[in-house]
Amino acid sequence: MTNLSPPPTVNSLAKGLTSLSLGIGVLMALFIIAKTSSAPMAFHGYIMILAFALGIFAVIKFGNPDNGRIAAEKSPAGVFYNDGVIKAGAIAAVFWGVIGFLVGDIIAWQLAFPALNFDLEWTNFGRLRPLHTSAVVFAFGGNVLIATSFYVVQRTSKARLAGEIAPWFVFWGYQLFIVLAATGYVLGITQGKEYAEPEWYVDIWLTIVWVAYLLVFLITLRRRQEPHIFVANWFYLAFIATVAVLHLVNNMSIPISFVEPKSYSLFAGVQGALTQWWYGHNAVGFFLTAGFLGIMYYFVPKRAERPIYSYRLSIIHFWSLIFLYIWAGPHHLHYTALPDWAQTLGMTFSIILWMPSWGGMINGLMTLSGAWDKLRTDPVLKMMVVSLAFYGMSTFEGPLMSIKAVNGLSHYTDWTVGHVHSGALGWVAYISFGALYCLFPWLWKRKGLYSLKLVNMHFWISTIGIVLYICSMWVSGIMEGLMWRSYDALGFLEYSFVETVAAKFIPNIIRAVGGLMFVIGSLIMAYNLWRTVRGEGDAVPETSETPEISETAPKTVPAE
Repeated sequence: MTNLSPPPTVNSLAKGLTSLSLGIGVLMALFIIAKTSSAPMAFHGYIMILAFALGIFAVIKFGNPDNGRIAAEKSPAGVFYNDGVIKAGAIAAVFWGVIGFLVGDIIAWQLAFPALNFDLEWTNFGRLRPLHTSAVVFAFGGNVLIATSFYVVQRTSKARLAGEIAPWFVFWGYQLFIVLAATGYVLGITQGKEYAEPEWYVDIWLTIVWVAYLLVFLITLRRRQEPHIFVANWFYLAFIATVAVLHLVNNMSIPISFVEPKSYSLFAGVQGALTQWWYGHNAVGFFLTAGFLGIMYYFVPKRAERPIYSYRLSIIHFWSLIFLYIWAGPHHLHYTALPDWAQTLGMTFSIILWMPSWGGMINGLMTLSGAWDKLRTDPVLKMMVVSLAFYGMSTFEGPLMSIKAVNGLSHYTDWTVGHVHSGALGWVAYISFGALYCLFPWLWKRKGLYSLKLVNMHFWISTIGIVLYICSMWVSGIMEGLMWRSYDALGFLEYSFVETVAAKFIPNIIRAVGGLMFVIGSLIMAYNLWRTVRGEGDAVPETSETPEISETAPKTVPAE
């Protein structure tokens, strides 16, 4: 028997330390509320008191029952997997995803019809845009990554998640971060950077949660029963470790007071811009690429019931991507005060990145060799394959747009918006949807989803929405760039900025309609997954004798 419970004394110590830490958090929040002159920060103090108090109650009442083990079903491998926290993460991902997509479509309509920016300061574009970005990237994407990484590391290591309280602390601590960040955006307290990061005290809380996440993942790998580390875990680990470094460096700041939501960054001017885009591009590279490649390398082979096409190629893909991506950020700063050599360096590494990116895409697509017929009957697998196609397309378009001559036309235009969303919606969201469609039946012990027809409907509605979105932005962006560089016979600009905005009216409407279709698709998914949990339709509960599907695939070979 593997993964025996820790001694009761260890569990009692963990409960005591956790409760003590949360209690200290309550006292600090009370101090902030009493001393701060900022109403939004005081509001955050009340949120933290509520969260920490509920955390203490949960640890004391529910933490480590049954002599130190949170109840879990024994797997065929003889391991008591901790699936409760994964279920919570999967549900949270669906919840935050629908909210993030909806807010994104609202601001798309605001761009088409500025009158929709009502007098309420909390609902204007400037407040809702960072809320949308963080909701879809960090709330939806982050919960997908936490849930899938906890699932994959347990199954591929045949080891229970390290700790009993720690994984739940990671989950609920991350939800608290999401709530603090989201309300901060709406209330107008951010660092004011490109990505509108939350203020310093929210950053500190996220750092604590992320370190706990890293430790849970590392210790679980250390306790693995398999001699080799499956390649998906390599990508997950790179994502967790690198995002930690990015977060710490980019958010180095000095608060003006420990009871005020205002701070000054340690980096300013050109250095600040370079640091910001080192962070920004590598957030794409490691949060939105490496992490979701971890999903691809596990869930695509499993769903196709085929081994990875080339394990050697996956290792080449990993190391080349990890080495190259970190240098590509300066391509966001062409034609700025950044030294020309740094701009060229970023462009060069961006172009080189095309090769390993397509190597990963080919590896994923070729995994279906001998199983292409499944695309006719399995819309979940079809969604994953289309995500790989979007991954290939966006990782070709990105290096193309990093070339200075092309960047001179594309930068600051809607072309960039179309590029970002082809990767975010087509690659990140689709591979996430595929993983969620896999996880819900596996976690709730169902033989299948409630309705594959609804999955197919979700696929086609959202795909048409994505195509409308990105094509309208391509047309709008190229038109916008050409209008900006158009001169009359006297050498003056031929079009004013307002004229370029007016010319984008129809593309903005098409973009909003495409976004609305994507939102409708996500609602169909939420309904389908809810009915799956309830065991309705085709989601027939498995018998206790049925082997757990997650133990049957993917077929793996050593990572050598």
